[in-house]
Amino acid sequence: MKKLKPEILEEFANKFRADNNLSQTQPIALKSLLQKLNVLTSFRSLSDDFYGISIRSKNGNRFMMINFNRTKGRQHFTICHELYHLFYEENLTPNICSKDTQKEPSEVNANYFASALLMPREGLYKELTKDEIESKEIPLSKIIYLEQYFSVSRQSILIRLKQLKFLSDKLFELYSSLPAKSTAREYGYDTALYEKGGRNLIIGSFGEKAKYLFDKGKISEGHYCELMNQIYHEKS
Repeated sequence: MKKLKPEILEEFANKFRADNNLSQTQPIALKSLLQKLNVLTSFRSLSDDFYGISIRSKNGNRFMMINFNRTKGRQHFTICHELYHLFYEENLTPNICSKDTQKEPSEVNANYFASALLMPREGLYKELTKDEIESKEIPLSKIIYLEQYFSVSRQSILIRLKQLKFLSDKLFELYSSLPAKSTAREYGYDTALYEKGGRNLIIGSFGEKAKYLFDKGKISEGHYCELMNQIYHEKS
């Protein structure tokens, strides 16, 4: 797939929200959305190089696996990233999201879609003041508020604000250098967003069937593809 223009991906994200009765400003309750979309989702331990995996079967059933060794904020981004692959790409083979694949056109598209879906332009515009947007000088306190409000990582909110030209390069670099968890704690926020979570959680109507398959053994680097293919054939 070729790399798509940002405005097209913004339209995809806005339409995805509209199709699922989500406003263009509200944060997304991802667990509820996954259940509504009937996307079987499993949170499993994968290596540090992997963020997630997704596959769509021939009869349209959708599955994704999320690395629970990542922070909750990163997991939320990965879920929306995989939703792009599941709903906007025709490829039926397992899609693997890892550090090594980030420059591929389909991954670039999925990343932008995830960013726009989680942090809609209208939602950010509503939460920011006119002066903050025009000056591109958003205080750290507002950055932390936004990442907590939309339940995303510090990296995700900073990249999104820079995409929309709401944040200066200088502040982007400064805030990127600060530790997310400790600065959030300093401002009185709960730090669960910056920690791992969802160990062995399964979301979806195929939960019992999936758990039976997953409990056969732990996922390792050598056989996670085998597990993906097993689920693919089970649901085809």
